[in-house]
Amino acid sequence: FSFTMQQRQQRGQPPVVVLNTNTKRETGRKAQLANIAASKAVADIIRTSLGPRAMSKMLLDPMGSIVMTNDGNAILREIDVAHPAAKSMIELSRTQDEEVGDGTTSVIILAGEMLAAAEPWVAKIMHPSVIITAYNEALKDAKEHLDKIAFPLNDDRQLLDIVKSSVGTKFISRYGDHLCQLAIDAVKIVNRTERKEIDIKRYIRIEKIPGGEITDCEVLQGVMLEKDVTHAKMKRKIENPRILLLDCPLEYKKGESQTSLELQGEEDFARILRLEEEAVEKMCAEIIKFKPDLVVTEKGLSDLAQHYLVKAGITGLRRLRKTDNNRIARACGATIVSRTSEIKEEDIGKGCGLFEIRKIGDTYFTFIEKCKDPKACSVILRGASKDILKEVERNLQDAMCVARNVMLDGRLLPGGGATEMSLSHALNEKSKAIEGVAQYPYRACALAMEVIPRTLAQNCGARTIRVITELRAKHAQDATANRTWGINGTTGKIQDMTELGIWEPFTVKLQTITTAIEAANMLLRVDEIVSGLARKQ
Repeated sequence: FSFTMQQRQQRGQPPVVVLNTNTKRETGRKAQLANIAASKAVADIIRTSLGPRAMSKMLLDPMGSIVMTNDGNAILREIDVAHPAAKSMIELSRTQDEEVGDGTTSVIILAGEMLAAAEPWVAKIMHPSVIITAYNEALKDAKEHLDKIAFPLNDDRQLLDIVKSSVGTKFISRYGDHLCQLAIDAVKIVNRTERKEIDIKRYIRIEKIPGGEITDCEVLQGVMLEKDVTHAKMKRKIENPRILLLDCPLEYKKGESQTSLELQGEEDFARILRLEEEAVEKMCAEIIKFKPDLVVTEKGLSDLAQHYLVKAGITGLRRLRKTDNNRIARACGATIVSRTSEIKEEDIGKGCGLFEIRKIGDTYFTFIEKCKDPKACSVILRGASKDILKEVERNLQDAMCVARNVMLDGRLLPGGGATEMSLSHALNEKSKAIEGVAQYPYRACALAMEVIPRTLAQNCGARTIRVITELRAKHAQDATANRTWGINGTTGKIQDMTELGIWEPFTVKLQTITTAIEAANMLLRVDEIVSGLARKQ
């Protein structure tokens, strides 16, 4: 494009302008190298947030609130970037968070390193397609190798170890055992074995209450809501309540369209009021017939309906969220009813052991707990301040995702960079059999895997080169027997991960490596960046 313009200018002809004048355009090598530089910059931001000696980042968002965290996804979510390649890198950690919930930092570091490994070959004018083919080949071999070195899950003790490995790098590692157990208990409650489905997002609600200590956190065998009873005379504690869930309002229904009434005498007005009252009375009579102890509705509950319910000794809660109502239904075995006239005996939940309203701090909370076989639960988090609670919630979310992944796929891989080092060694050996130029980027991909153990060593202040060389030698001695040797992120020495009890779920590792290599391939394919800047910029 620019070449033809120069030619035309030399011939004395006016240059033809195809693109808008304020469009920035980078082509070929320049665009690829710019992409690689941007990706490396993103990876460098969170490089220090990996491992048990991870540093936290403090971010100030536009609203002025503070986020303090070392969770890769949470950091990158708050950062505002302009470069398109950096934006696509940030998407990676979001995908990783939604897919498997853990490994958000590793995936960015690995993708950044994959691109950095390709940089010298791009600069030496090797065609990107050759590099991409080699990377894809390496990915295929890496997946096969992961299958070979995976271990089966033995018992609950090991499950606790895995969750602890995930939490060990986070803020809550001091309270590791307690919170890991919370995560495992919560996931076991919502685990539906018959359907192979564990829905953490919908059926585990994390309630944060400032105050108390982190050791006061607990998983309820039931649900907690931030609600109080609607009428002062209603019961605040009921054992083994019969629970009725509604999603219709218990008040007089107003006409959907505009209705006008013509009144002729004084008694007509009284008659209209009486009709309204009778409609509410009829609804309440239909409810009272089934003798529930607790009526919960998502909509309104009028004063008159409260009066009838109090007379019958029924407690009422109103204006609940749809999601909360679903959780109560799963916890106590009730069915949500849409009309009072359609209530049946089997719709009433009888699985709850205790309904109670307690005051914590200044707020009243409703507890529906001690359920017999709950399929949903609430996790109560207590902590010194809001910032700490937010961080604990993020960490607990990761821990629950790890527990879920292991319950769905029970294979494990050694942590502490051992898997990556084993992969690196295996791919390096394999690269010797590859003919032609493709073996160089293939070997570069193998070396890029070492970034995880290297970063672990860097973050705890060890002598990086010496430790990595030691580890490389260990894996080279006997690849199968020493496949579990990695770096102890606390001391910076090399150690056997089976002794330390540091494991990672197979699904997380697989997703991390696949995402990183595929993202690197995608960015290497780009050979032109056109950004149309607005005039004001």
